[in-house]
Amino acid sequence: MGRGDPTNEEWARLRPHLPKSGKRGGRWASHRRVINGILYRIRTGVPWRDLPARFGKWKTAYERHRRWSADGTWDRLFAAALADADAEGRIDWSMVSVDSTSCRAHQHAAGARKRRPGVPGKRMTPRQHRPDEGLGRSRGCLTCKIHLAGEGGRRPLALLITPGQWGDAPQLIPVLERIRIARLDGGCPRTRPGHLGGDKAYSSRCNRRYLRRRQMKHTIPEPRNQRANRQRRGSRGGRPTGFDKTIYKRRNEVERTINALKNFRAVATRFDKRAYVFHGTITVASIRLWQRL
Repeated sequence: MGRGDPTNEEWARLRPHLPKSGKRGGRWASHRRVINGILYRIRTGVPWRDLPARFGKWKTAYERHRRWSADGTWDRLFAAALADADAEGRIDWSMVSVDSTSCRAHQHAAGARKRRPGVPGKRMTPRQHRPDEGLGRSRGCLTCKIHLAGEGGRRPLALLITPGQWGDAPQLIPVLERIRIARLDGGCPRTRPGHLGGDKAYSSRCNRRYLRRRQMKHTIPEPRNQRANRQRRGSRGGRPTGFDKTIYKRRNEVERTINALKNFRAVATRFDKRAYVFHGTITVASIRLWQRL
């Protein structure tokens, strides 16, 4: 076992959720070696062709990562990891915060084909495919933005990829809609945290109306211009928004979650051309964070 590879205990927790191996043609005969190679590449950010020989052929690791990113296998493994953590009481629902971070795109991340990609062996589009490939120009370079919701234990619950110049406020609802933690004992999945925190970039009438409709307690500061506009409208402007400074201090938890994700160099800098492959890269890093006890 090399540096950064999952331990035997961590591998035992992941193995039951993996696709069955030993199919026709001997495909997927060794999940562990290939997954260790994928984790090595995501952790170090090396080109796929430079994978050490102990992980086998580099193309095997790349193709499996691309295939599992396209058909949603990584998403299902992430959902299974969250369900196990919730059953064990390892998810801190008392405070969930939302935030975003920009990732600079390497020059190798540009130039994807305009033709719509497909899932290998299936006539369908990858689940996380974006026509714009999640790339946008911000401050003179290509960037990609990761929007995520993190729980109190500083681990991600849901994530979304957009171009770098997209704003944060319109992505609050899509990110919260992706929080669906299944219950192993049956019943409806859990989708609502005890409290939601966010910075003033997420302050909008649409977002606050959505949070009130779902009966979500939230702490989001009101920008100065929005407060002045509300006061100018008088009674038509509505009631002042509540703000608790003590609760707001916990918003640093999502920032620390982002720092943990960006310890993986293939997440901090985007090398993948396709948005669905980069989404798979971030999902694998998130699974790795939940594996660590």
